Amino acid sequence: MEKFNILKSIPANLSIMNVDTDMIIPKQFLKTIKRSGLGKSLFFEMRYDEHGKEINDFVLNKEPYNKSSILLAGKNFGCGSSREHAPWALLDFGIKCVISTSFADIFYNNCFKNGMLPIVLDQKQLEELIENSKRKETIEINLLEQKIKLGSKTISFEIDAFKKKCLLNGLDDIALSLEKSDKISSYEKNIQKTKPWMN
Repeated sequence: MEKFNILKSIPANLSIMNVDTDMIIPKQFLKTIKRSGLGKSLFFEMRYDEHGKEINDFVLNKEPYNKSSILLAGKNFGCGSSREHAPWALLDFGIKCVISTSFADIFYNNCFKNGMLPIVLDQKQLEELIENSKRKETIEINLLEQKIKLGSKTISFEIDAFKKKCLLNGLDDIALSLEKSDKISSYEKNIQKTKPWMN
């Protein structure tokens, strides 16, 4: 998993409420367990018409937002069924941070597990970023400082300390387990001696 520290981008605004995981990545694209290649199917029914042609008015089909790595979203983003393909598709498209007033819990946690930063702000703060997006101005997200910088203004955000540590150091569940490999090996050797029937 890539380390996350500072991210700079013009944010793309998708201020639609209750965007569920089926809207993020429809069920017909869930047959794969590969993380790559899902970006082309991100927001499939909003990005493409019935002939598979890009819909020009959709934000992620327009310059410069088609290169955005920050997405501004409506409240309750990522609701619906649990599917890890949702953050996979966002990441494969190039989105590394989603900012909203609220997220569905499972989607929120899946973001961290895959190296994506979900940020919760209040509505007024989000609207400031939306205006910034309309002006096509770059913002900077500094995870270490927990700040969003837009021009001369700074917005602070909250994040769980453990989740922050994992993002800063690029630690997913496997990497966290490997950090304790010595203790795991020691436990396994000890259990073989004390409880050989479990071997």
